[in-house]
Amino acid sequence: MSGDIVPHGGALPAIPADGEGLGFLALGARVTALTTQALLLKEKVWALQRRMNSNADKASHMSEMCDAAEVDPQHTALILEGSAALRKVADASGDLANAADVMQTDAQGFNDAHQGEYGGIHEVSQSSRFKQPKPGFNEVK
Repeated sequence: MSGDIVPHGGALPAIPADGEGLGFLALGARVTALTTQALLLKEKVWALQRRMNSNADKASHMSEMCDAAEVDPQHTALILEGSAALRKVADASGDLANAADVMQTDAQGFNDAHQGEYGGIHEVSQSSRFKQPKPGFNEVK
């Protein structure tokens, strides 16, 4: 499998300390990036799971062939152990893929809710000829 499963540095932009990056479009872009990265993670983890299951099947088959060829039982047992370890990796990667799927779904739901709640407000504020306050200015404390 080429590439890492973990996204690299610039994949998710940092939020500036001054709050400038918390505007409607910036937040939408960040959540869209998160959704995209979760989808990519899920796809890579499913590929990993397929590879580990395939390797486990091959190791299991090799163990059977070694047993039929009357290879030292200790070696055959080690091959079978390797097969079991590969299955554990495949199972764990399935759990990780499911978590990434939940993350993607939740991020998309957040993005849809964010657009539904604030999309109209953003459109009205962008069409106004008056400068709008910074994000958080109208926050009720």
